[in-house]
Amino acid sequence: MPHIILVGDSIFDNAAYVGENNPDVITQLQNVLPETWQGTLNAVDGHKVEDINSQLGKLPKDATHLILSVGGNDSLSSINILDEKVDSSAQVFDQLAKLREEFEQQYQELLKTILGFHLSTTICTIYNPNFADKMLQKRSMTALTIFNDVILTQGFKLGLPIIDLRLVFNESQDYANPIEPSMQGGQKLVNVILNVIENYDFNQQYTRIFY
Repeated sequence: MPHIILVGDSIFDNAAYVGENNPDVITQLQNVLPETWQGTLNAVDGHKVEDINSQLGKLPKDATHLILSVGGNDSLSSINILDEKVDSSAQVFDQLAKLREEFEQQYQELLKTILGFHLSTTICTIYNPNFADKMLQKRSMTALTIFNDVILTQGFKLGLPIIDLRLVFNESQDYANPIEPSMQGGQKLVNVILNVIENYDFNQQYTRIFY
């Protein structure tokens, strides 16, 4: 029977943000799974790509499906680049190119490790933030395209299903704060995960976008 493992960061490990009496993503997932299916949370709030191996070391032996959502904290750690003073636009592009190269190398290695477990794997893009400051929102969305380009490119190369969280979280109510999913956002995400598990043929190596 399917046993779905959520791996990544606070997109899944969001209990601290939805409120004491509201269900987090893993609870929402477990509530909609068929009786014989299982869902397990390995994701850890604050984790980056470099931290995911520690989560993979805790995979249950009966795991069948893995959903990966990571990269948001990697992008947040470099957000200060948006405020740096430079002498030319070329310097900005050089710094962004360096960020992309570093993230791409780490993400490629992570996917190589994950696929070595031979689980039915789905990856997620990084969702856009929900900043009230319009300029910060525009800059952040622009910077995130660098990281999301890596995720999408690797997904297409490997023929993996992709959940595009930018399309899933499309309302302000989907956010508990500017960068964390709310109960509503979590439920929308869970519905998409279930759609992937039920309707994607993991025996075929092809990319399909879900949202």
